[in-house]
Amino acid sequence: MARDLTPFFSPASVAVIGASERASSSGGAVMQMIEQGRFEGRVIPVNPRGGTCFGHPAAKSIAEVSAPADLAVIVVRPDLINQIVVDAASSGHRNLLILPGGFAESGPEGQARDAELRRIAQQHNVTIAGPNCAGLVSMTQGKGAFAPTFLRALPAGPRGKQGIAFISQSGALAEEVVQKSNQENLPVSQIVSVGNAMHLSAEDYLEYLGANDAVSVVTLYVESVADPERLRAVALRTAATKPVVALFGGATAPGARAAQAHTGAKPMTDAAIDQFCTSSGIVRAHSIRELLLAIKGFGFYPRGLAGKRMLVLSNSGGPGVVTTDMTAACGLDLPPLPNRMAEELSQALPQEASVANPLDLLADAREDRFGPCLEKTIEHGSDSFDAVLGIHVVPFMVDAAPVVDRLAALAHTAEAANMPFFHSMMGTLEHRKNWFGQLEAAGIPIFNDSQAMAETAAILTRYPPARATAQAAQQR
Repeated sequence: MARDLTPFFSPASVAVIGASERASSSGGAVMQMIEQGRFEGRVIPVNPRGGTCFGHPAAKSIAEVSAPADLAVIVVRPDLINQIVVDAASSGHRNLLILPGGFAESGPEGQARDAELRRIAQQHNVTIAGPNCAGLVSMTQGKGAFAPTFLRALPAGPRGKQGIAFISQSGALAEEVVQKSNQENLPVSQIVSVGNAMHLSAEDYLEYLGANDAVSVVTLYVESVADPERLRAVALRTAATKPVVALFGGATAPGARAAQAHTGAKPMTDAAIDQFCTSSGIVRAHSIRELLLAIKGFGFYPRGLAGKRMLVLSNSGGPGVVTTDMTAACGLDLPPLPNRMAEELSQALPQEASVANPLDLLADAREDRFGPCLEKTIEHGSDSFDAVLGIHVVPFMVDAAPVVDRLAALAHTAEAANMPFFHSMMGTLEHRKNWFGQLEAAGIPIFNDSQAMAETAAILTRYPPARATAQAAQQR
């Protein structure tokens, strides 16, 4: 049966065992992140000194906490943890998040400690997340974040009512996704560092977050799969309604050796990973870069792209050429313009413009060219193109602001016509932050690298076949 992980992601109360106000301590880091998230529930710091911690009255031991917290977070020395788990269980605490390492990953002494912890957990019927993890972050629109974590910042959070979850067997990659989420405004709302997965594995988190209506996409970094058949079953159920994107570490022989040293992972060959993803409805990312591009693209178009037919709409020949090269390298197609669209654009554009695919509007193109071209694409191109890839290199003689205004105003029309639109702006952009923000607020994913834009579109075409596989599996 699926585990109810609500106490880990949305507790009404949390106890932090080892809490501190000292920023350089583990307990201080966790308390700071809980405070930064403006957690709305009850916070119970636990520290032998008592007193207060971040304004919350502190208990001297978890045994003093007579009303059990929904979740107890443990951030003390490894040699103290097992007795604390006994004390927590004896006082009614049933859900524990253990962040420190020093268990199965730490040689004979750690392995003995791990075996004892498992015995205690079974005896007292407690559920343990971790140990040896960076914690988790859960953000919901309109509510405070819950962030019992060592991670140093919150991600950007959901866009609208939904966000993207990232489940990771690497705390460092979780940190990187948080950083890129804020840098690129990626709508990451849940972060999970799996750690040693004593009770809660990547499959458990995928099952819980996949069923969460506030999550539009689930992404993963995976090195070790303890139960491949369960992961496949959970991924298929999830992918039937929302994308599951996974980056597998250890796909090469040297990488497999590194993964074994990191997590004790059993290696899978690159071909085996491909086969597993295809049969599980998983969109495979082949690099951190692809994973981040998937997060960006699916953040705007969570249903993916229906097909591979692209129109490249550019005001610059060179970027149009290299973007065309990238579309071909990614397996995308550039079909010719529909006859009526070509005729009307030939009349509207300067004679020197290239009325083909890619469309070249010339360097001095302003809103009076970009706007009509997108309008004609929306009007005549729905049967010919699955998406539009826009490129705008801003020369010194052109004010880009009216172009941005026109494209943002057309975004709703493109959406209504089911014509996904991606855009890139290249060159010296004196108002980059404002222009990018305006286009993204209108629902247009914006890039400063037109090749990355094409790669993102290609990734999004992988989901409809994966969804069909997943849906067919659910009907069997």
